[in-house]
Amino acid sequence: MNVKIRSKDIALNANLKAHIEQAIEEFKKFQLEITTVNVNVSTAKKGASVEFDIHIAHATPVVIGQTDESLDAAIDLAIDRASKALRRLHDKVVSKQATSIRDLEAIED
Repeated sequence: MNVKIRSKDIALNANLKAHIEQAIEEFKKFQLEITTVNVNVSTAKKGASVEFDIHIAHATPVVIGQTDESLDAAIDLAIDRASKALRRLHDKVVSKQATSIRDLEAIED
């Protein structure tokens, strides 16, 4: 998985980079084939803006944008939204692979 963290007009300290990288590592628990994660951090009119661009094999990319007055809050909210989107995608993939009750009844006969 390729991870790129870019900042524009904002200096990211080591703690914020480590927090973002730790969150990206936690995205692996959804067992999706994540190929690339691009994180863009920049200033906005009312504070800071964070954008997660998550590319997944055999699926459309997940793009999460969050703006908040505080940089820490924007990062945390974006991480929560990305986790929610990846969880929903994981549930969607798992439910398509599940067998239906009709298939189970046909096997038992």
